[in-house]
Amino acid sequence: MPKRIAGYVKLQLPAGKATPAPPVGPALGQRGINIMEFVRSFNEKTASLEGTIVPVVVTVFEDRTFTFVTKTPPTAFLIKKAVSLEKGSPIPHKDKVGKIKHSQIEEIARVKMVDLNANNLESAITMVEGTARSMGIEIVD
Repeated sequence: MPKRIAGYVKLQLPAGKATPAPPVGPALGQRGINIMEFVRSFNEKTASLEGTIVPVVVTVFEDRTFTFVTKTPPTAFLIKKAVSLEKGSPIPHKDKVGKIKHSQIEEIARVKMVDLNANNLESAITMVEGTARSMGIEIVD
């Protein structure tokens, strides 16, 4: 008989550097999960991605066991990394804070393809371009 799912917890954590401090501790503690076990296994699994933010979906079962799935880094994070920015523009349609090449956008779309709700690469590229524009980054060819 399969285990019954009690719920899901979604977090965005630095790869290989999760700690029991907030947001991990409170989010998982209220579900009765062994926090140190999650932190250890998450850090082992994401050690090779050091320096990136990794979204994770933790599936919590009724017997207080868990499994987790890591996703690709957020699109905005990948764009900021490609353009070497700290943050996007507070007024994206007036103040442009950087430029990104179409080839870089295509590369990001290929990385994000598994997590995006897109049927083909062109749709994924359009989504990434929209994120870049909303951050105040100009797209150049």
